[in-house]
Formats: sequence, C-alpha cells, structure tokens
Amino acid sequence: MENAARRTHIYAFCAATTLFWFAMYTYVPILAPYVEHLGGSLSMAGLVVGSYGFTQMLVRIPIGFASDRLGRRKPFVILGLCLAAASSLGLGIATGPTAALIFRGTAGLAAGTWVAFSVLFASYLPPDQTARSMGLLMFFTTMGQTLATTIGGVLVDLLGWKAPFFVGAAAGFLSLLLTGAVAESPAASARSIDLADLARVGSDRQLLKVSGLGIVFQALTYASVHGFTPSYAVQLGASGTDLSILALISALPAAVISLWIGALTDRLGERTILVGSIVLFAGAVLVIPLSTRLGTLYLSQALGSVGRGTIMPVLMSLAIKEVAAEYRATAMGFYQSIYALGMTLGPVVMGLVGDAVGLRFGFVLIGLLGFAAAGLARQWIPGESRTVTRSGRHTFQD
Repeated sequence: MENAARRTHIYAFCAATTLFWFAMYTYVPILAPYVEHLGGSLSMAGLVVGSYGFTQMLVRIPIGFASDRLGRRKPFVILGLCLAAASSLGLGIATGPTAALIFRGTAGLAAGTWVAFSVLFASYLPPDQTARSMGLLMFFTTMGQTLATTIGGVLVDLLGWKAPFFVGAAAGFLSLLLTGAVAESPAASARSIDLADLARVGSDRQLLKVSGLGIVFQALTYASVHGFTPSYAVQLGASGTDLSILALISALPAAVISLWIGALTDRLGERTILVGSIVLFAGAVLVIPLSTRLGTLYLSQALGSVGRGTIMPVLMSLAIKEVAAEYRATAMGFYQSIYALGMTLGPVVMGLVGDAVGLRFGFVLIGLLGFAAAGLARQWIPGESRTVTRSGRHTFQD
C-alpha cells in the first residue's frame, strides 16, 4: 500500500472510529439515571447497563471467526456503524425501561464488531508495532467517548433527557459517510479456518488468562465509570453539567496516556505497566465512598483514568500481538467476548448490591476485586511471549 493512500485510510478509519464510539457514549453519563427517570429501579438500571456487555459476549466470537474465514473486516465495520446509530435512535424514542434494555443491547451488538475494527487497524501497521497500533486506536476510541460523555450531560441540562441519544444517532449516521475511504485489510483474504482452528485458538492458556483479567477490568469499568459513579455523583448533588465534567475527567487522562503505550511498554515491560495500572484504577474505585464532595470524586477519578487508559491497550496487545495473521480476528473475538462477561456482571451485581445495601459497599467490593486481579496479573503475565502457529503449536520468545 502506498504511503499516501495508507495515511488516507488511517485518517478515515480514525475519524470513523471516533464517531462510532461518540454515537454510543453521548448518553453514558446519564444512562443509569435515565433508566430511573423512565421508572426503572437500580437493579433495572444495572440490567440495562449490563445488556451492553451481554450481547457483545454472544456475538464477538462468531464475528471474529466469520471475519477470519471470509478474510474481510470492512463489512463488519459498516455493520457496527449502522447498529450504533440505530441503538442511539432507539434509546432516544424509548418510553420505558424495557425499550431501553433492548436498544442498549443493540449497542452491544454494535460494539461486538469492535473485533473487526481492532484487527483491521492493526493491519495498517507492521506486526512488531501491535502495542503502538492498539494504543493509537484506543486514543481515538477514548477521544470519541470523551467528547461524547462531556457534552452528554450538558445536552440534558439544555435540551432534556432525549437530546444525547439523538445527537449520538446523528454521529453514527455521519460515520457511515467515511467508510468509502476505509480500505480492507491489506493482508486480508479468504482462509480455510475451521471449527478445529476455532477450538485451538480459544483453548490457548495465555489468551484465557489475558481474557480473565479483561473480565475484571471491564467489571470495574462498567460498574463504576460507565455505570454507577454518575449515580453516586447525583447523590452528591451533581447536575447534568457536573456529570459531563465527571465524564471528561474520567476519560481525558486515559486518552492521553494511551498515546504513550508503545514507549511505556518498551521501557518498563507489559507486566509492570499492567499491574501498576490495575492497582491505580482499583484504588480509585475503592475510595469513591470516601468522597463527600464532587471535587474529591473528580480527583480520584482522574487518577483512576490514568490506570484505565493503559490497561485496555496492553491487554488487547497481549491478546493478538504474537498470533498468526489468519487467526487474529478469532483470537480477538475470544478475548473481547470473554471480557464482555465483566461488562454484564459488573453493573448487574452493582445494581443488586446498590438496591440491597447501598452503592458505597458495592464500590468497595469491586475495588477489592481489582486488587486481586493485580495479583493475578503479576503471576499470569510472563516475561516471554507466545506465538500461535498455523499448526496450533506455540513457540516461546525471550
């Protein structure tokens, strides 16, 4: 691929990625309170938030397998953009919590295509720059989420509860216009991958360990940042604009730090970065109940965002960087499908605990779970990396 053409594809892809996540995150700061506004309980709010992860869990392995078998990524990217726009629109016209549950689940179907997004973007850079490509992709992902969540609460204050959903839908439709400039994977072609290959990739022990850490990370994220931290802020007296400020503070440091992932992992190593980042994020969740003012809540979430911004790209890199090209979407599908369990269970459990004994105890519970995950990461992430070959054997590199 010529350099100029490759740059065009990368720019278009980054813009489409930003709008894709913008479409699904304009309403995230107000989603749990919105479900309560529609008449739902905290438990129902947890189900709505968790449905996003549940539907991803169902579709990501099939999408990854189909993408590898067809040797194509772009059709799945287009499908994801369409579903993102439809889910935002559906949430905007919802009149009750059940409709909100259905259309937030549709957003999860859209996010399920992130398998194809990830692998397609990784193909634009050399294989030895996987960490850098994932960090760059996470920057535009987080920037889309940051811009969306920042204006979401403001839109509620200015135009009412429905406004964030309609703005998100507009962004989703706009992203479709950019797909004409997005190229198919340079190395993509139809593969003879079969169910035996699927089982072989999915049974890889290191992939399962990385995926297990992903479950805990997503549980913390969707129980707190994308779940009930805004509800806790409302209990402290936050307005819609205050929720936007909280969302910005919770996201911007993550976006900025993700640009440095390649340099940080080269210097300190993936295991060191991952363990330290999980501790920082889990600590920020654990201290939420100690925040009695919005200012202290802002500070804790800004610090947690630094950790959160490094965890995701490092785990994504570990999931696929040493996997043969023909298996990458399948491996990413397994990883993303398994970690979606955390997206589902985190907010559901948090909602149940919140109804039973209050949100404060829930934050302590999941914060401690995060510290346990940091200990597992210290044991599970080795100094060497593994390669899944065509025959299914593993080679180890120092």
